[in-house]
Amino acid sequence: MSEIKELQKNCCLCPRNCGIDRLAGQKGFCGVTAEIMVARAALHMWEEPCISGKEGSGAVFFSGCSLGCVFCQNRAISRGQSGKMITVERLAEIFLDLQRQKANNINLVTAGHFLVQVREALILAKKQGLTIPVVYNSSGYEKAEMLQLLDGLVDIYLPDFKYMESDLAGKYSHAKDYPEIAREALAEMVRQAGTPEFDDRGMMKKGVIVRHLLLPGHVRNSRKVLEYLYETYKDQIYISLMNQYTPMPAVMEDPQLSRKVTDREYDRLLDHAISLGVTNCFIQEGETAKESFIPEFDGEGIE
Repeated sequence: MSEIKELQKNCCLCPRNCGIDRLAGQKGFCGVTAEIMVARAALHMWEEPCISGKEGSGAVFFSGCSLGCVFCQNRAISRGQSGKMITVERLAEIFLDLQRQKANNINLVTAGHFLVQVREALILAKKQGLTIPVVYNSSGYEKAEMLQLLDGLVDIYLPDFKYMESDLAGKYSHAKDYPEIAREALAEMVRQAGTPEFDDRGMMKKGVIVRHLLLPGHVRNSRKVLEYLYETYKDQIYISLMNQYTPMPAVMEDPQLSRKVTDREYDRLLDHAISLGVTNCFIQEGETAKESFIPEFDGEGIE
């Protein structure tokens, strides 16, 4: 057994450090064993314009998650309760299938707990002709040393940066250490991806886009996140400020999370971005807080 595969035997892939034997079928915080579980693999039109473009991003949605936010919009798969088991070889085939469908990139959505298998599948697919950029779409709650295993395999990092307030991270994501973990992870992502580059169609070829979802009632946390990102990285990264928070059934008793973000809250965040001098920024307009933006996790593209 390779040293990399051993990481799952006493699993320490994510900051939870569960220490369980996923190779033997045990499940940790992420809710899945070492068998790859995927819920959907299809062209996805709802990412940032330089990721989706007109053709779509080749999004592969993995089941399970090491963060587990109480407000998760992908809860149908994030707890590892749905999806289909596939092999590393089939995952590589899926990447190539999406390339044949003219996907602008391969978009690995919440793949950190399958990092070992994803790494193998990327190496295999690239040997078999995968040439489009690879996007690593993450919660931001990642170990920097584990991300190093993807160096040279991932072209674009698309992490969240959810919290600068530890108490909020503990309350909503059971991860008080989120700010420090996300800072270290982002630094590694920027080191690997370098300065953003785009092709002649405006599609991103390499670089980092950091997403931040504004939570209702928590503009202060969002301002802190924005300040950290811009003061640390300036134009080395793009920032995507999102207002699409959608209240899910699990948080309907929470006085703040049970409602949508108001226009005033989002405008305050945008005004702060302008005052800081942020220019490399994506914003959302119109009615984005709709469940219709949540894809059907019906196994499309897996068989």
